[in-house]
Amino acid sequence: MMISLAQIAEAVVRRAQRQGQIAARDIRDELRLAGLPEAEWKAVLELARPSLVVRQGRYYHKDAYSPRLEQERAQQQAVGKAIRALVKEHRARRSRDERRGQARVDFVQPVTVRTEDGKEHRLLSRDISPTGIRLLGTQQLLGQKLVVLLPLNEGRPPCRLLTRVLWTCAVGDGLFENGGTFLELVDEPRP
Repeated sequence: MMISLAQIAEAVVRRAQRQGQIAARDIRDELRLAGLPEAEWKAVLELARPSLVVRQGRYYHKDAYSPRLEQERAQQQAVGKAIRALVKEHRARRSRDERRGQARVDFVQPVTVRTEDGKEHRLLSRDISPTGIRLLGTQQLLGQKLVVLLPLNEGRPPCRLLTRVLWTCAVGDGLFENGGTFLELVDEPRP
């Protein structure tokens, strides 16, 4: 059994080197895979200890562990936790503040809009619904009627929709969101 535990200890050290770190459950997994009792994990750990460094319940291969690496890993975990909380809060706020009768679909696409005076602008769509669209760009388009050209599959002409911009909101320096409602489909211009 000692030879078997020594072999398990070598496998544990290789696993720690490969993964960067292991936990007690990983040692028990190795024992279970070998058909040995999981209760022997502390004996395996003692055999592997010369090659491992322990920090906060985790075992690192002595060549792979560094305090700087551990600090970076902890910082990444803290950032991930903060971002997950932010996203959760944003989703809750967004569902609470939703006033639209039609469900929106994320539709992030570059689109072309043609204003009443014939000028064309490239904007970015944010979302779309059967009744309207939200556009992001450098123009305030409040009250204007636009023809919005929505891209379709390759080889097909874009879908053209006459749209009235009902609201505009500044979202950054020189950056505006414009919310429009669809009025009608516009026929393809004839050559």
